[in-house]
Amino acid sequence: MMNELMIKLKTGDEIKGALTRSFKYQDTELEVLVEESKETLLFSLDEICYVRFLNAPVGIVGTGKEAVEEVQTLAGETFRVAVPGNGKFLKGFLGTLQGEESYRTIFFTDSGIRYRQDDRHTGQILQDQGYVSTEKVEAALKLQEEQAHRGEEAAILLADAVDEGEMHVKMHEMHHARVGDILVESGLVTREQVEAAFKGQKGKKLQVGELLIMKGLITEEQLLSALATKFRLRFVDLETVIPSDAALNAISEGLATRLKVFPISLEGRTLVVATCAPTDLTIGDNLRFSTNFATELVVAPSRQIAAAIDKYYRNRVETVDTLLNSMKGEAETVTIEEEVDDSRLLFEPDSKIISLVNRILIDAYRRGASDIHFEPGIGTEPLNIRYRVDGECVSAHKVAASYKGAIAVRIKIMADLNIAERRRPQSGKILLRYRQQMLEYRVEITPMVGGREGAVLRLLAASKPLPLGGMGLLPHNLERFAGILEKPHGIVLCVGPTGSGKTTTLHSALGHINTQERKIWTAEDPVEITQAGLCQVQVNAKIGFTFAEALRSFLRADPDVIMIGEMRDAETSKIAIEASLTGHLVFSTLHTNSAPEAAVRLIEMGMDPFNFSDALLGILAQRLAKKLCPHCRKEARDQRQRYDEVAASLKQIAGERDEVIPDFKEAKFMKAVGCDECGGTGYKGRIALHELMVGTETVKTAIRRGVGMDELRAIAMDEGMWTLKMDGLMKVLRGDTDLEQILKVCM
Repeated sequence: MMNELMIKLKTGDEIKGALTRSFKYQDTELEVLVEESKETLLFSLDEICYVRFLNAPVGIVGTGKEAVEEVQTLAGETFRVAVPGNGKFLKGFLGTLQGEESYRTIFFTDSGIRYRQDDRHTGQILQDQGYVSTEKVEAALKLQEEQAHRGEEAAILLADAVDEGEMHVKMHEMHHARVGDILVESGLVTREQVEAAFKGQKGKKLQVGELLIMKGLITEEQLLSALATKFRLRFVDLETVIPSDAALNAISEGLATRLKVFPISLEGRTLVVATCAPTDLTIGDNLRFSTNFATELVVAPSRQIAAAIDKYYRNRVETVDTLLNSMKGEAETVTIEEEVDDSRLLFEPDSKIISLVNRILIDAYRRGASDIHFEPGIGTEPLNIRYRVDGECVSAHKVAASYKGAIAVRIKIMADLNIAERRRPQSGKILLRYRQQMLEYRVEITPMVGGREGAVLRLLAASKPLPLGGMGLLPHNLERFAGILEKPHGIVLCVGPTGSGKTTTLHSALGHINTQERKIWTAEDPVEITQAGLCQVQVNAKIGFTFAEALRSFLRADPDVIMIGEMRDAETSKIAIEASLTGHLVFSTLHTNSAPEAAVRLIEMGMDPFNFSDALLGILAQRLAKKLCPHCRKEARDQRQRYDEVAASLKQIAGERDEVIPDFKEAKFMKAVGCDECGGTGYKGRIALHELMVGTETVKTAIRRGVGMDELRAIAMDEGMWTLKMDGLMKVLRGDTDLEQILKVCM
């Protein structure tokens, strides 16, 4: 006679029927004659929570010592089961239901259970395994008695027990034994002391595991081993485990860090994951939801999990190149025709494209890039990806031509742009969270000949303002610039090309004067640096909220200081100058090559020379030059020769102003060497070069007269201005950079 059974699927459906063939240890399927349809069907054990048999099938009757366990399935049902010592099968385990009259024999699938736990309390398991001896229990009780008169030690000990119920064990109602109960059961504390702890707990509480380890009673490994035994989980040593790539790809670094878990292997649809909190039921639930895999939890110490995350996630190198290598084979099988419509190439594997773009964005951030350039080649030529690092473009990756269209579309999707529009430029931004830090990428898509689209992403990592003294201003300029910032009203301009650090300088200036007594408004596009005490506004030209519109609003909002991200047009410039004349301190930027040129440019834009000269406090021009690597730079041998060369250059610029040329004794020339820190280049980071033209009466008079740029420069130099090249040469004399880098950025 066929054995009758009831099957509970993971979907919650129940099926009645009978076995049509024997069920064995290694089976992965059940062959069942379904009662309702009278059909014989195969059911995979991966889709089943449990199977209840009317009679124990022949060949799977459990023998050996039984252990009572509590089991909860993914369907939400909880059972009390006696599990024999030989009840383990390939895909699950066998048990006998307690208190049931029929269908008592039950088979649970490993993938269908939410948790299982030994009926013994953890304290009993600790004693049974020899981790807590009678002598240790007596020593703990004696210590507690000695501290009882102060009440503090008992309160901390028992408060930890209460805290353990919330923090480490998280026993839900179905987990009947809280740690307080476990401690009582094992004889470590009394019930009265547990109740007193609820009233006596105060301040920061330790976890019970930490307390036991502090007292030298058990180690973390011993406690976790006991919990693993209780909840029928494997205890693993992660120091001897090498995770599979499939497992690492199944769980992101962020999820692993947040849940304090580490993936070990992915076998079929079962993901094996190590946890240090085996009693936290939400971990398994979160992993099943996030990964869409059946999850098998194993137990490992928290320190091993943290070390594994750091080793296998944070120190994974060449991730972009590794992914590109895995994509080469597929890419080579695709034939690209000249000027082909790339929209036909969107059928590439989405997961690989998504992973590739994400890794490129993170790789660029890790390498300190300010921009990422996606440059598609013509026809079958590859997509060239370059990073701008320390002001220079360096080739980073090459992607097969078959992925050009898919990558462009992925960037558009991330930036919320129109993927169907390929004839007009588009601008957007991408927000990405990485290691608890928000990264922002400003995206510019530009159509190219042949149906191609180039993309440039500027990385705007959220940052804080630098102090004014940390901006690289030499004492000559720092003193004069700080004096300008003390003025109650007027306009201060910071000028230079894109990416020269103008916004960083202005935020440092704002930070210098940012006090409780000042109301400071800023309008920026985008907001790159945030600081407390500022009212910062993001302009949006798409809805008509321009710099000019923001400036008008600010003037009605009772400001003391206003910062305008950029004076892009005559209207914004005019309003900013008028605001500086009516009692406000105004900061802004302009794209010009030098400080005198900025003054001449504004007059040519139609600004009234009298109003502008009256408002002007100062114009600071700046550039960025490569800085010598502080780890490997060495003092140059030919100091005198280098000094004579630099002194000659300074004299050529400054003329007869000998006071600006420092003495040879003050010079210290350094040279580039190259090391691992700087990638063998000898340069790491950049240093700012400054040109500060202060709005003295002489300079203002020259502006009113409408003098040319060369004459204005000469007048400003007579008033104490150092040109960009002069400032750079001074920094060569100090050993911050070398002459080659200065000549690259200064004429």
